[in-house]
Amino acid sequence: MKICGVALDMDGLLFDTEKLYWAVGDEILIRRGHRFSQPLQDRMMGRVGVAAMQQMIDFHSLNDDPVDLLAESEQLYAVQLDKGPDPMPGLQQWIDTLKRSGLPFGLATSSRRKFVDRILPTVSWAGDLHFILSGDDVTRGKPDPQIYQMAADQMGIDPTTMLVLEDSGNGTAAAVASGAVTVSVPSCHTKNQDFAGAHLVADSLVDPRLLALLDPDFRG
Repeated sequence: MKICGVALDMDGLLFDTEKLYWAVGDEILIRRGHRFSQPLQDRMMGRVGVAAMQQMIDFHSLNDDPVDLLAESEQLYAVQLDKGPDPMPGLQQWIDTLKRSGLPFGLATSSRRKFVDRILPTVSWAGDLHFILSGDDVTRGKPDPQIYQMAADQMGIDPTTMLVLEDSGNGTAAAVASGAVTVSVPSCHTKNQDFAGAHLVADSLVDPRLLALLDPDFRG
């Protein structure tokens, strides 16, 4: 297997933002007499902006306009971000492994760029990213492969030589559809989702099987 570059999801893979999204979704729905739930989060995960809000509207038969709902959601999420998302376990070791590999790597996230720009300044390795693709850069969100096709273009490589890390079923489907070597790293929020087609379902970012894909000398 030849790996020439790496694309990383962000939410739930690098940072524990899913609990923030849950709090936002719950607040929005409490205002409308409902509660956020795992089945709804599964449907929304990886989808971009208005498309994600449409899932919420359809799921609970809301009368809201998705654009208005998105604005409300983003206002609440900005407040949650002030608390700072925690890094996922093993993140720094994974980044160190990436840097040691010498391969280009970057972000391919469904999050809005304005939120990415609030998170990245908190980490020391932001300047090592070869590219940053956000939900603002695509017209079709995950599970569509568009963002990962763009990621391969950013690195000037064929998608089949790109390693993609994802934590969700929708993200995994997008990566698999792009032709990438796909590794799923489920979180507690996504562990029961469908990771069909993944090359590996890893236990964490420090799973020896994952680290060995980039560093054959890794011994645990």
